[in-house]
Amino acid sequence: MTQLIRYAIEPVDPNGHLFHVDLTVAEPDPEGQRFSLPTWIPGSYMIREFSRNIIQMDAVCDGIPVPLTKLDKNHWQASPCKGALTISYDVYAWDLSVRTAHLDQTHGFFNGSSVFLEVQGNENQPLVIDIKRPFGERYDNWRVITALPELEAPRYGFGTYRASNYDELIDSPVELGTFALGQFEVYGTLHEIAVTGHVPNLDMVRLEKDLKTICETETAFFEPESRRSPVDRYVFLVMAVGNGYGGLEHRASTALLCSRKSLPSTATPEQDGKLSEDYVQFLGLCSHEYFHTWNVKRIKPTAFIPYRLDAETDTRMLWLFEGFTSYFDDLFLLRSGLIDVGTYLRLIAKTINGVMRGKGHLRQSISDAGFDAWIKYYRQDENSPNALVSYYTKGSLVALLLDLTLRKATGNARSLDDVMRLLWQRFGRPFDEGLPVGMTDAEAKRVLEEISGTDLRDFFSRYIYGTTVLPLREALADFGVTMKNTADSGKPGLDIRTRQQGNDCVVTHVYENGSAHYAGISAGDVLLAIDGLRVSADGKSIARQLSRYALGDEVDIHVFRRDELMKLTAILVSEEAPEYTLTLTENAADAMKTARQSWLGS
Repeated sequence: MTQLIRYAIEPVDPNGHLFHVDLTVAEPDPEGQRFSLPTWIPGSYMIREFSRNIIQMDAVCDGIPVPLTKLDKNHWQASPCKGALTISYDVYAWDLSVRTAHLDQTHGFFNGSSVFLEVQGNENQPLVIDIKRPFGERYDNWRVITALPELEAPRYGFGTYRASNYDELIDSPVELGTFALGQFEVYGTLHEIAVTGHVPNLDMVRLEKDLKTICETETAFFEPESRRSPVDRYVFLVMAVGNGYGGLEHRASTALLCSRKSLPSTATPEQDGKLSEDYVQFLGLCSHEYFHTWNVKRIKPTAFIPYRLDAETDTRMLWLFEGFTSYFDDLFLLRSGLIDVGTYLRLIAKTINGVMRGKGHLRQSISDAGFDAWIKYYRQDENSPNALVSYYTKGSLVALLLDLTLRKATGNARSLDDVMRLLWQRFGRPFDEGLPVGMTDAEAKRVLEEISGTDLRDFFSRYIYGTTVLPLREALADFGVTMKNTADSGKPGLDIRTRQQGNDCVVTHVYENGSAHYAGISAGDVLLAIDGLRVSADGKSIARQLSRYALGDEVDIHVFRRDELMKLTAILVSEEAPEYTLTLTENAADAMKTARQSWLGS
């Protein structure tokens, strides 16, 4: 049987960071076949213009060159021809992130959305992909890992893979190189971990054990009886670098970027069951992306069915898909026994402090934050803390408040756990059973009200569509958790963020209504001295220098703005940096302890 659509990708020039792609269409449109390339990748809501990395595209039909016209920034059309049509092009791949493609002498990585053209009108056709080895002896030990099933290739080998359609093709990232490999099973389903990058003494055994625990806990959460996984195989693709953090979910895999120090080491094993802060952060990232296997990859907003990848796809529901996922990611670390209650409460407090630090949470609702992700969240600037809120972090706090509200309203009989399971039963669907049915904002609200048995219009109006401060202190108190702000309200500060740039201390953000704001200090200024004393490049001396002053004191501040030396005067006011802490309430009533145990699952 002739394969109608076939892709071939080869790392032709690792030194120059070039992939070569051939796309062959056996039966092109007789009126002229059209092609397109996505402008964004699902899960990262920003127009990225992947076509800007395409170099020198040509077309031939049965060996004869045919004209190829570029219609706009990401659409092309070949002239009508009889016979198999092949489009050939190179892709420049030098973005070390989870979103696009990267290639050098050490490894190759690509998301299909940034390298594979879509054959217009054939989106649902089955496809084959030939993944070729780079030329040269130095690449003889390279392997391949992807969630795509093999057609004519050994497991982890170069050769031919298949995809049921274009959506599966671009939703299955591929890693090439000399990665470290780990494996474990979750209720009979194979899970794999591929770690790329130089990581001395990587403790793969520990990594397998801890990820297995997380994956089993989340699978049992959604399928408490069947323990059925929504995938036949799952792959964690991990790129370890000196300093980095990020993740992107896919239907049967996830691409992760982390620092080396975040991964466990056989040389420095965790002591007394206590995990390092860096490792906890990495496990939380894995938990987050794995939870997406259900929430957003299969429980989807109606706006994402199908994805429109040539333009922004607006939805106001990222508070549920990202916010709820951000709530459950750390909660599952606790429920799976990887962290203790004290660690979990510190993680919640860190999120609260981050949300409350700027004024953005008072100006932008989490509903609007998701809608504006394309132009605001993924395009942040120096004023972002004063103007916008994260649907990840504040969304997770809304999920926390909603969970505690449901538990209190139902005498702990119902919770956000029940909401997620009902959403899965009603709107989730494995891909082999067809596209998920899609969910609207109104339908999500109806499920929440169905579970709680109460009218949640006021809750939605205040905390999801509005900017009312979340009453977390009161909600947590009902579960025997004390929330207290321990910040020193009498401490003078500048209310800025800085970064070190060489030997300079550069201002990156100025918080509204702080000393720096009123003095006229701006983002980009190089902070030189406070009252004639030099500021350290790392900015750590600022708090020490200001500790010798009282509120209301005036200080002279010298800065460079571009190449101009400026002298500014700041009147010191209290720095508005919250330091919320969460602790278990002493002498909490037994009912509170029981409710808390049901919530935390520990």
